[in-house]
Amino acid sequence: MPVLEFDTDESDEPEFKQLNAEEAQALCERHPTLSPWRVVAWQAAVGLLVALATWGLTRNSVAGWSAAYGALAVVIPAALFARGLLRQRGAATAGSALAGFFVWEMVKIALTVAMLVAAPRLILQLNWLALLAGFVLTMKVHWVAMWLRPARKNSVSKN
Repeated sequence: MPVLEFDTDESDEPEFKQLNAEEAQALCERHPTLSPWRVVAWQAAVGLLVALATWGLTRNSVAGWSAAYGALAVVIPAALFARGLLRQRGAATAGSALAGFFVWEMVKIALTVAMLVAAPRLILQLNWLALLAGFVLTMKVHWVAMWLRPARKNSVSKN
């Protein structure tokens, strides 16, 4: 029976270089992070615009409120998730931070589902199409926020 051999030559892999404090700071400046609060603010702004546009185009206040509620079903859970994530920054280990991420993600999903289930009871004559439009458009804002974040600066020059 033939034996498989694997080439374990690691010369093709880039060499790991530990950064000093100045290099780490420069790296962080070249690759800015996107604040979750900025995403939530963009979502709230787009949700408001969708609700006003729906109300203006349909001349129906129920459709406007339905679109606004759809946006709120994204914004409120996202704000709670952002608050929870920012509290995880001080986690003792990476494992506990990851567990916290999953817990807050599940809280966000559960709150979103609860808000959508409660919608027909909270808005009389609910317009599901307007609610769905407000929900989907507001949810997709995180992609726009990623595009509009500060641009990356040039990468690290190789020595």
